[in-house]
Amino acid sequence: MTVVSVAPVSTPALAAPSVWPASAVPTADGDVTVGGVPLSEIADRHGTPAYVLDEGEVRARARAWRRALPDADVVYAAKAFLSRAVVDWMAQEGLGLDVRSAGELELAATRGFPTERMVLHGNAKSPGDLRTALRFGVGRIVIDSDCEIARIAAQVPGPEPQQVMVRVLPDVMAGSAAGCRTGAAGQRFGLSIANGDAADAVARILGQPCLELVGPHIHLGSQIASPEPYARSVRRVIAFMAGIRERYGVTLPELDLGGGFAVAYLPGDPAPSPAAYGRRIHDELVRSCAEFDFPQPRLTVEPGRSIMATAGIALYRVLSVKRTAGRLVVAVDGGMSDNPRPALYGARYTARLVGRRSPAPARATTVVGRHGEARDVLAESVELPEDVRPGDVLAVPASGAYHVSMASGYDMTGRPPVVAVSEGRSRLLLRRETFDDHRGRDVGL
Repeated sequence: MTVVSVAPVSTPALAAPSVWPASAVPTADGDVTVGGVPLSEIADRHGTPAYVLDEGEVRARARAWRRALPDADVVYAAKAFLSRAVVDWMAQEGLGLDVRSAGELELAATRGFPTERMVLHGNAKSPGDLRTALRFGVGRIVIDSDCEIARIAAQVPGPEPQQVMVRVLPDVMAGSAAGCRTGAAGQRFGLSIANGDAADAVARILGQPCLELVGPHIHLGSQIASPEPYARSVRRVIAFMAGIRERYGVTLPELDLGGGFAVAYLPGDPAPSPAAYGRRIHDELVRSCAEFDFPQPRLTVEPGRSIMATAGIALYRVLSVKRTAGRLVVAVDGGMSDNPRPALYGARYTARLVGRRSPAPARATTVVGRHGEARDVLAESVELPEDVRPGDVLAVPASGAYHVSMASGYDMTGRPPVVAVSEGRSRLLLRRETFDDHRGRDVGL
C-alpha cells in the first residue's frame, strides 16, 4: 500500500490534535493519514459513511489506564463500541469487559474472552441477560435494585456462589449534562446510601447463601472532566463500607468506581489524562481508608469512551451545499442514523475536509445529516473551506464511541462499516448493512 508523504511545515496542522488519534498526520495534498492510511483512500474503497478505528490508539489508551492504576482492574465498557476485534484487543491488553446485555456477553464469551474478567450490569436486566450471565459464569453481576436479588439467587446453578456487587448512589453530582448524571440521589439507577436503601440491599444479599457480595459499584455519569467527583465518591463509599463492617461484621474487599471519564470532542475541551484521574483516586483511597481504619479494597474502573472515542473518525461525503440567510449549510450522506448523540443531548463535534487541498478561505459552516429531522445536525460553526462542494469528503474526529453502537436503521440507510487501521494497513471489522439485511428481517407477507 502506498502511503501519502508527510506534509511539509507549510501544510495546515490538524485543528485540535487532542481530538485526533496520535497517528493522525496532515499531508501536502490536503488529506490526513491515520495509522499510516489516507482517509480519502478508505472513503473511496469502502464508501461513506464509514468509520475508521485506529488500533494503535485503542491499545495505547488501554495501556495508559493500566499504568494509571497498576493495582486496579481496568474493565472496558463495551457499550462504547464492541466487535470481535475489540474483544481480542482488550484481552491482549489485559483488560476486563463491562457488558450490558446477553448479546455483548455472548459475543465476547464465544470469542474466547475469559468470563471471570467480565462484569454484567444495567438498571433493567432481562431474564435472558441473567440466564446468559449465569450460564457462561460471568465474574460479577451488579445488582441495581432490590428485585434483582431473589431473581439472581433463584437461578444460580451452584455449587459455588455467584459473586455480586451492589450499585450505590453516593449523592455526588457529576457529568456534562443533566441527562448524563447518574450518581446523585433520586436517580432511577442504583440504591441510595443516604436513605438506607443500599444498606438494606446489602443485608438481603448477605442473607442469600448462593450470592457472595464482594463490594459496592458506582457510576457517576458521563463526560466527567475532573477527578474530584471520583475522590468525593471514594470517601463516601469507603465510609459506607466501614458502616457495613460495623453493622454486619463483613469487610467487603472490592470497590468499582465505574467510568464516565471525559474526552475532548472540540478544541479546548477539558480531558484529564488517565494518570490525573488515577493519582487523585489513589490518593483519596489511601486517605479515606486510613481515616475509617478500613483495609484498602481492590479497585475497578470502567473506561469506555476514554479508550475508544479519540481512536475513531467518521467519514462522510458531501451531498449538497446551501448558502442561505448568511449561513453555509453542508448536508452529508450520514447523520443521526449513525450518530444520534447531537440530537439526543446536544453533543458537539468538529469536522475537516480531507482528500483535497483548498485555497479558499474558511467559513463557519453547519454540517447536517440526510434525515428529515430538524435536529439532525452533526456539527455547528465548524471552519470549512468556502468552496466545499458535493463529492467532498469530511472527517469527523472523536467518533469512536457511541456512534456505531447506537446506530439505527432509520430510513433504511444501512449502518456504516468500521475499518481498522494500523501500521499502514487497513482491514474491515464490520461490513456495511445492506438492503438485503433489511429485507431478510422482513418476514411478513
